[in-house]
Parts: sequence; C-alpha cells; structure tokens
Amino acid sequence: MGRPITERRLARMREVLARRQPDLTVVLENVHDPHNVSAVLRSCDAVGLLRVHLVYTIEEFPELSENVSGSALKWLELVFQPSIEACYRTLRSQGFTIYTTYLGDPARSVDLYDLDLTKPVALVFGNEQRGVSDEAIAGADGNFVIPMMGMVRSLNISVACAVSLYEALRQRRLAGHYARPKLPPTELEERLQRWLEREGRALPIELRTSDPPALSE
Repeated sequence: MGRPITERRLARMREVLARRQPDLTVVLENVHDPHNVSAVLRSCDAVGLLRVHLVYTIEEFPELSENVSGSALKWLELVFQPSIEACYRTLRSQGFTIYTTYLGDPARSVDLYDLDLTKPVALVFGNEQRGVSDEAIAGADGNFVIPMMGMVRSLNISVACAVSLYEALRQRRLAGHYARPKLPPTELEERLQRWLEREGRALPIELRTSDPPALSE
C-alpha cells in the first residue's frame, strides 16, 4: 500500500503539478559534467518545466548527483532523443519554436531579453567546451545570447540555463501562465499517481479528487 501521505504534502504536489509548463522545455546536447546536468535539472524543476530533452550522440549521459539536483530527477520527465534532428522533429510537431545558445557571429543571435518566452519555446544548451553543434544551430529557428558586461564572454552552462529559465518565468508570471493549470485534469491525476509511486506513498480514498488547486502568484 505504501506509506501514508499528509494532506499538506499532497496539496504541495497538486500545486506544483498545476503550475507545470508543458510549453517550455530545455534541450541538453552532450553536456558532460554531472554537476552541470544536475544543476540544470534543479533549475528546470524550480521554474516548473514538465520535461527535458536529452541528446547524447558523443558523450555518455553522466551519473547524476541527487545532492546537486535536489531530487529534481523525481519530478521531471527526461526524454532521451537519438539525434538533434529527431529531437527537433518532435519539438516542432508539438508547436515549439527552438532557440540555441550561440556565441559566434553576433549578427546571427538575438538578446535573451528580446525573446518572447511566453510562447511554446525550447532552449538548447550544448557541451561545456564545444557549445551547441553546427547541426543544432543550423536546424534551430534562431539563436540567442545572454548579455555580458565583463571581460568574460560566457557563463557556466548551468548558470546560463538558470538565467534563461528565470527570464521565461518572469515573462510567464506577468502573462498569468502560472495562475491556471495547463495540463488536463486526467493528466494531472495520472502524474500525481506516478509521483506518489516514486515516493512509495499511498493516497487515501478520502483525499482523492480531480479538482485543481486554487493557485496564486
């Protein structure tokens, strides 16, 4: 049957699921360092992403640290893609616009803060040394840069991802995206059941309800 769950813990799970943003996602392409991947996943969960796409065609997917990820692995859906082409095909079939982080020719990139991140958007981050691949850049709908005012030209990938996602959060909060559930009630309940199973929890019959929680900003 599993361990019983408190009403407070259950309410927290429902509230988090009701704020998930299925139309905002991150793609990691051959990101090598496990601490970077874990930190990225922690930021993704914090901003309310539903899933993250992983493309590992050169590097092996690293063993992740739960201490760094803050247990985010339990709350995110990780989708392994066989190639950038397949990943982009999947994203476009779901209506996403795809942007890569690109530090090359400035004329080919836009400022992060000029992007409309309230629309369905996928942000692609590449390997720590190589960056995103030429294939990823060529196949994307556009490229963006985070403005830098110092001598250093780039941020650590996990920091860059956090900065980008929190700009998306800022825009989406202003637009009211977190004020109403984006997932249908049946999917909310299905995902809640999976979360409970991962924690080894049992949901008492009297606590079962498909009513979405009241959300506030």
